[in-house]
Amino acid sequence: MPSFLLEVGTEELPAGFVEGAIQQWRSRIPQSLQEHSLSATSINVYGTPRRLAIVIQGLPDKQPDREEEIKGPPAQAAFKDGQPTKAAQGFAKKQGVGLEALEIRTTDKGDFVFVQQRFPGRPTAELLTELVPQWIAGLEGKRLMRWGDGDLKFARPIVWLVTLLDDAVLPVELENGSKTIKSDRFSRGHRVLFPEKVIVTHANNYVDILQAAFVEVNPQQRQNKIQEQIQAAAQKVNGYAPIYPDLLAEVTNLVEFPSAVVGNFDDEFLNLPVEVITTVMVTQQRYFPVFKSNSDELLPYFMTISNGNPAKSDIIATGNAKVIRARLADGQFFYKTDLSKPLESYLPQLETVTFQENLGSVRDKVTRFSKIAELISAQLQLSKNDCNLIQRAALLCKADLVTQMVYEFPELQGVMGQKYALASGEPEAVATAVFEHYLPRSASDRLPSIIIGQVVGLADRLDTLVSIFGLGMIPTGSSDPFALRRAANAIINITWSANLQLNLQQLLEQVATDFVAAHPQTQLDDLLHQLQEFFLQRLRTQLQEGAIDYDLVNAVLGDNDSEYKMRALQDLLDVRDRALFLQSIRNNGELEKVYDTVNRSTRLAAQGELNTTELHPQLINQELFQKSSEQAFYDALVQLEPKTIAARASRDYQQLIAALAEIAPKVSNFFDGPESVLVMDSDPEIRRNRLNLLGLLRNHARVLADFGAIVKT
Repeated sequence: MPSFLLEVGTEELPAGFVEGAIQQWRSRIPQSLQEHSLSATSINVYGTPRRLAIVIQGLPDKQPDREEEIKGPPAQAAFKDGQPTKAAQGFAKKQGVGLEALEIRTTDKGDFVFVQQRFPGRPTAELLTELVPQWIAGLEGKRLMRWGDGDLKFARPIVWLVTLLDDAVLPVELENGSKTIKSDRFSRGHRVLFPEKVIVTHANNYVDILQAAFVEVNPQQRQNKIQEQIQAAAQKVNGYAPIYPDLLAEVTNLVEFPSAVVGNFDDEFLNLPVEVITTVMVTQQRYFPVFKSNSDELLPYFMTISNGNPAKSDIIATGNAKVIRARLADGQFFYKTDLSKPLESYLPQLETVTFQENLGSVRDKVTRFSKIAELISAQLQLSKNDCNLIQRAALLCKADLVTQMVYEFPELQGVMGQKYALASGEPEAVATAVFEHYLPRSASDRLPSIIIGQVVGLADRLDTLVSIFGLGMIPTGSSDPFALRRAANAIINITWSANLQLNLQQLLEQVATDFVAAHPQTQLDDLLHQLQEFFLQRLRTQLQEGAIDYDLVNAVLGDNDSEYKMRALQDLLDVRDRALFLQSIRNNGELEKVYDTVNRSTRLAAQGELNTTELHPQLINQELFQKSSEQAFYDALVQLEPKTIAARASRDYQQLIAALAEIAPKVSNFFDGPESVLVMDSDPEIRRNRLNLLGLLRNHARVLADFGAIVKT
């Protein structure tokens, strides 16, 4: 069974494009082969800065033959008096068969003419010749370019093309205006270590042949080598080098033959904050920093992954050391300059930084969310000292945006603010909050650890959400330029993580009201509704990502149930706890014990008129009872009421489930026992009375969740 090699040789590709192209081919090429009825025993996709390649093994020589039944005209139109008409003749001619090949078959819509056709499979080589240009042209990426006078678009100019079916060149051409790129068997080795052309003798030998030319085409192998070399080099200087996943992924696709080069810088720069040095190394220079073993203290070394000649490592290290020395010297100057005055002195400059053209400056934003922080502090009933620290942190938390260091290294906002706050004599809690109010910066980042940072972070995000929504700039699809989804997720996760007793609905009302006062053109009701629905959707997503079954999420958030929606927004901790509790009792089987009883009652109660909040059986007329099961049901509800109220107050939902399990036999007897009743009695008073009994049970269960939304497993 033949093997096929495709290599697209280019000028140096962006690292991000290499990774994306590999992923695209891994998913699209197997699908493309399947669509053309071609199987393969293995498909391996490779990529380096100068090439993308795929090796497909175990291909068939041709597609399998296929038979197809083709439907023609109705029989009565194809034959008249037993003789073929022009319709039959035309159909036979179109299908390339004689009239004798036509068959009449009965279908649901009557008798029709059919013909059985056999199509021989096309040779694999012929199909690949057609598919290869489609695979290449189909790759997507940012900022694809044209070159020459053609319309062919790719991340960088295509220089060569290798297409081998086993050991034979498969003729493929890429048209690009007046220039045609024709395939052959000549690849290229490493630009420095093996600049000659490389002859690929067989598709199966591709990886080995390129390795001999100092090109490791397998990105996973390159990554493994980089990691091994980094750790080995770090040990030689008695240190260790943390592996930054994003940096590792990038440098893997920047080299074809990796070699770790160790360089050093002057000890004087170790006086800079560690974050400044590592930002210079990782973000700007793509270096790996080196730390003392078992310590977070830096050593005066760096490691770069070179794509050059390992024999020239000393020269490479010297050149890189000059570059990093200049960058660190800049950082040292910025740091000293920034420290020359207290952090508070930068506040007036925030008035020159626009947050959003219709929302004023960053200084205006600080004023807004400082007020929101007051509202949150009041809700949480924080001490006067904590309130003062929160206001101080809110005032200072954006000041570092106008420092020279953060202007040069935006990644360090908050980090430098914390250091400058400490240097300015601010309380440690304020300095920590200046950094932590940005947390989490990503889904995998940690959450703020102290209440000062938590409150400031919540206030900052609430201001952004309400303000941007107020301007009508609501996220749609993948467009979310102000990261509002991430902000809402952070508000929920901070509240849950710190167990903050926060009434989000009240905060939204207060902040939205203030916004509308400053922007009268905005409708308060519309703004509140949009914010509520947005947060409810974020809650739904967060709960489901937290391994809560979708129907249980529906049960605690309600489906178009304003009572549950409002309850969720008024108490984020309660909605979390109820969802987790429901999942736990589903997993341990307790939910099943009460499900049938409560769900049946819930469905029937919907036909009654009892509101969903009533718990006291005052509306029940005992004189209308006709069976002992009704009285037993009523008595059980009377005993259930104080248990439900206590469970709701203490959030001890286990107590409620136990009480519902206790009442379940009496409800079952009401439905199906010897003393069962017909709920939908012909007498409207008796029917209403029985529906109210069921409505009360439903309402008790609703303290936990809407059982009508739960799916039986």
